[in-house]
Amino acid sequence: MKRHTNRFRMPVLALVAGALLSTAVAVQPASAHDRSGSSGPSLRALADRAGVRIGTAVDMAALADDTTYRRTTAREFDSVTAENVMKWESVEPQRGVYDWKPADDLVRHARAHGQVVRGHTLVWHSQLPGWLTSGVADGSIGPAELRGILRKHITTEVKRYKGKIQQWDVVNEVFEEDGSLRNSLWLQQLGPSYIADAFRWAHAADPKAKLFLNDYNVEGVNAKSTAYYELAKRLRAEGVPVQGFGIQGHLAIQYGFPGQVAENLARFEALGMQTAFTEVDVRMILPVDETKQATQASYYRRLLDACLGARSCRSFTVWGFTDKYSWVPGVFEGQGSATPMDETYVRKPAYGALREGLAAGR
Repeated sequence: MKRHTNRFRMPVLALVAGALLSTAVAVQPASAHDRSGSSGPSLRALADRAGVRIGTAVDMAALADDTTYRRTTAREFDSVTAENVMKWESVEPQRGVYDWKPADDLVRHARAHGQVVRGHTLVWHSQLPGWLTSGVADGSIGPAELRGILRKHITTEVKRYKGKIQQWDVVNEVFEEDGSLRNSLWLQQLGPSYIADAFRWAHAADPKAKLFLNDYNVEGVNAKSTAYYELAKRLRAEGVPVQGFGIQGHLAIQYGFPGQVAENLARFEALGMQTAFTEVDVRMILPVDETKQATQASYYRRLLDACLGARSCRSFTVWGFTDKYSWVPGVFEGQGSATPMDETYVRKPAYGALREGLAAGR
């Protein structure tokens, strides 16, 4: 199963090691007995009191086959995101031939366990079906037809889950690090208007779903997040239903914590938008040690605190909760241990940091 196999994080300015350690959250190391089913309030119970959704990306194979994974997903989280099964290559592997079962299964499981669903993702440059990319490449699908195909895809998927998806990542990863538009298939063939079109089509298909822009390396104030701010400001002024800004939150301790996270959230809030942390994980260079885990815990806590400190931030989602199914080791050689639980579901200090942050509330 593909897990963002093309996504590589760009380093931000590293902080001085002593400064990093001074911000680490004081949480007790996870013991061998501190597993996902142990006593104490769950993350979702604490999140409910704090007035925020706590979510996870869900691996559907693991949900079907791993009892501990399934039980922990239901216990700890009140929001779920499809890691892969709502992406275009999964739902329409052949043109006009749909496979909705895995996505339907996730929605059904969520409803049975009182969870909301984040839809991920409608328009992306990656994980597109081969019939689409090859058709564009050989010229058999031209710009006019491509626009119709995109409209049909968005309309079909959003209508299928109308009333069942709380938030949609409508347009995903459309800017480069310098704030220029990504030179994707969509930009090349349709021009920048595809972004506004996608939001209008999604809103027409389900007027009640909240519609988000979503990207990585936009946690703090930088050229990329500023490009999103300017885009959102312009589109909203034009009446385009851009309602949320999704900050993925894929961090790595060796690059330091991003600056001005609270300020970044505040400027989108000032536009009248919701914000959310949508794909949080914090990887490290292996092997793991206590110092790295303490720094990792501080990163999780600082992102969560930023969310809890912003009225606009309604949900905080981790991109998987156990290293057993994390995408990180398969993409970043020599790195891993990015989630709040290890491969055997032992809770790390990062889990404790999330728990303490939610307990402290808004």
